[in-house]
Amino acid sequence: MDAGSVNNSSTGKTRTRCPLQEQQLLQRKSSRENLDRFIPNRSAMDFDYAHYMLTEGRKDKENPAASSPSREAYRKQLAETFNMNRTRILAFKNKPPTPVEAIPNNFSAVQQPKTAKPRRHVLQTSERTLDAPDLVDDYYLNLLDWGSSNVLAIALGNTVYLWDATDGATSELVTLDDENGPVTSVKWAPDGRHIAIGLNNSDVQLWDSTANRQLRSLKGGHQSRVGSLDWNNHILTTGGMDGQIINSDVRVRSHIVETYRGHHQEVCGLKWSASGQQLASGGNDNLLHIWDRSTASSNSPTQWLHRLEDHTAAVKALAWCPFQGNLLASGGGGSDRCIKFWNTHTGACLNSIDTGSQVCALLWNKNERELLSSHGFTQNQLTLWKYPSMVKIAELTGHTSRVLFMAQSPDGCTIASAAGDETLRFWNVFGTPEVAKPAPKANSEPFARVNRIQNRCDSTSFRLFANPTAYINCSPGATFGLAIDTLDTEKLLQERRLGHEA
Repeated sequence: MDAGSVNNSSTGKTRTRCPLQEQQLLQRKSSRENLDRFIPNRSAMDFDYAHYMLTEGRKDKENPAASSPSREAYRKQLAETFNMNRTRILAFKNKPPTPVEAIPNNFSAVQQPKTAKPRRHVLQTSERTLDAPDLVDDYYLNLLDWGSSNVLAIALGNTVYLWDATDGATSELVTLDDENGPVTSVKWAPDGRHIAIGLNNSDVQLWDSTANRQLRSLKGGHQSRVGSLDWNNHILTTGGMDGQIINSDVRVRSHIVETYRGHHQEVCGLKWSASGQQLASGGNDNLLHIWDRSTASSNSPTQWLHRLEDHTAAVKALAWCPFQGNLLASGGGGSDRCIKFWNTHTGACLNSIDTGSQVCALLWNKNERELLSSHGFTQNQLTLWKYPSMVKIAELTGHTSRVLFMAQSPDGCTIASAAGDETLRFWNVFGTPEVAKPAPKANSEPFARVNRIQNRCDSTSFRLFANPTAYINCSPGATFGLAIDTLDTEKLLQERRLGHEA
């Protein structure tokens, strides 16, 4: 029974009708007020006329021969004089009062009342369930991601599969041998075409999903498996079991540009803020670090901006708030069970909620102030919270093992969850695409910002087809290998004008 409801049957009394009960509490002002549709109003009845109709009127109808034309004419004139041409005997209510104009005539602007926002219904059952055999049941890995091209990537054992949400087609991207596998992390680049794959042998592979080919392999950074990945434009950030965090520029041969040292054990959570200025990292050492990109150094390990030690278990679940840039949500493991909110500018803990179970993943709603969390033992549920009150809106159940991974569709409405029960489920948690706000556009393709060329030049000037606004001058027959960043707007316009003049 819902709180606040009353069970009348338990008291043995029948609840009286509300109108009569409320009417008894009102003070009677006059006999013409407080009328009822079912009880006759005595003050509005003519008993003399009623008596006549019940006695004398009936006699006239029963003995029509006794009446003459003159007697009938006299009766009609008498009825008109005394207003006896009525058909009703009982009066149940008086005539309605004259309506009073609620709004003056000189009030031109009529304000429409504000309509209450309809309450969104959250389906508590999954829309679709897919089989996910050989999904590694490891809390510290990140094996699921949904790209901006509406393709979902999931690692099952040594194989990475791609599932196209548009038509439901499934394809195999790569299967690794036992020496390199299993796959320990996957992460789409912002362009939705390229994907990074972390491996158990400490390498990271970059793949082109459209061409279905490997672009390069990043080696030499980590000493053990790479369990967490995240992109910041063309920078790929990797976290390993060795506690290291490495920023790799995927455009250059010597890819390692920055390192962050602060964790003593495996780094299992990595998330860049929307601005790309702050990085949040969580580890198996129960530590949460906030790193500032502006203080990063390529010569020595970067010092953290904040070292947060409030969690009492591994910190894997991390989510930056989409409507407040300096707000971060973090979730703790089985010994902690808390969701904490942080002001990353000051390092202050704004709130802490004990969820009662292991927090495996966190996702913000892009359209409403809501947060979704996935959990382990004992319910293995997904919980939708209202922020900032942290009132539970819904609990989604169906998984029979801890819900290790979650990913969000590009439109921000559908959530995919993968659990240790080897199933992949899809939930319509955050509304439907028709009513939800459009998701923000993905960042530009990181690999398109640098154009690599190995060729021979047969003219003094030629155009880069990958970047039609950039030009290179070189001597005829010279060999070159060059990387060019995207130019600023002013320079682009200037070179475009030079191109037209040429």
